Amino acid sequence: MDLKTEIQSLAKSQFEEIKGIREHLHRNPELSFEEFETAKFISETLSDWGIEHQTGVAETGTVVLIKGKNPDKKVTALRADIDALPITEQNEVPYKSQNVGVMHACGHDVHISSMLGTVKILNQLKEHFEGTIKVIFQPGEEKVPGGASKMIKEGVLKNPDVNNIMGQHVMPLIDAGKVGFRSGMYMASTDELYMKVIGKGGHGAMPELNVDPVIITAHILVALQQIVSRHASPKIPSVLSFGKIIANGATNVIPNEVYLEGTFRTMDEEWRASAHQKMRKMAEGMAESMGAKCEFEIRKGYPFLINEPELTERAKANAIEFLGEENVEDLDLWMAAEDFAYFSQASDACFYRLGVRNEAKGINSSVHTPTFDIDPLALETGMGLMAWLAIKELESK
Repeated sequence: MDLKTEIQSLAKSQFEEIKGIREHLHRNPELSFEEFETAKFISETLSDWGIEHQTGVAETGTVVLIKGKNPDKKVTALRADIDALPITEQNEVPYKSQNVGVMHACGHDVHISSMLGTVKILNQLKEHFEGTIKVIFQPGEEKVPGGASKMIKEGVLKNPDVNNIMGQHVMPLIDAGKVGFRSGMYMASTDELYMKVIGKGGHGAMPELNVDPVIITAHILVALQQIVSRHASPKIPSVLSFGKIIANGATNVIPNEVYLEGTFRTMDEEWRASAHQKMRKMAEGMAESMGAKCEFEIRKGYPFLINEPELTERAKANAIEFLGEENVEDLDLWMAAEDFAYFSQASDACFYRLGVRNEAKGINSSVHTPTFDIDPLALETGMGLMAWLAIKELESK
């Protein structure tokens, strides 16, 4: 049997079914750690196909073991995340979200459906490979502490122990039918910042009688940017951004306090810890020097994501063999974060990108936007390639 041709044929023949599954999932999104109906749908689909699986891992996670011949020879794992985002969809499509205020705007419906397609392909071919493929449907990627960390704590990488793990994620900057890889450091750590500057409010015409938290906050924000620009090594990518500021005064009212939320991202754990100390010390010290008080909370999020070089280079070479060299791209560093990073810290890992863009069809919106959508061709690429990469990885030494 020509395994590559067979996988490509199976992916093509299953396309309409998997497309229907994706549209069902897109219509019925659920938020992080609330994916009860999604988990039920995954389980029912697997049961309909006669595929054994374990449910209730980290409450809404599902695990499938596809055992080939000589199942103890090697174990490789595959992961798909299953949660959605608190976004109201603006697409006018037949499969538009029916859960108002919730949307699969990060493509996890694509991850689930294409992975189900991969499972179906692998199950049909299990007499043609040696080893075991562990498939993980993971909850709560979008919300700290992340479903990956919970599943790891519950032993998802053990019994049987995995040799490595691979995951794919939609990428609207890449055309459908193509994929992207990067060896080594790929995605940033992420921390949530919550800051409250407390002063003394009053009439805007008499600032001398007040301790103006708005002006003090402005000074702190500018100063905090120097943590990145003047203390971080140029070799360590870092980003500090504040996206939420509430100063609930008026044109002539200085408020008592200003509330802020932001994010800090980097790719070095030693610098990450140092930056935390510097940010807190600077914000609290500046506020005190101006007669105010600053409460500065850091909620530590996901670690950085690193793609193990040898595994990633094998996967890239196998992708070229499956899709053609013209359909495999190199990726740049990405300052977004992903809880797949926990898997990359616990095992050899490869996290690659699945193209979903189609400019001619107007499918070009970014993830985390209310108009995000995909070219369905990505589903055929996603399920076929993942099956091929898993089998080829089992064959490697």
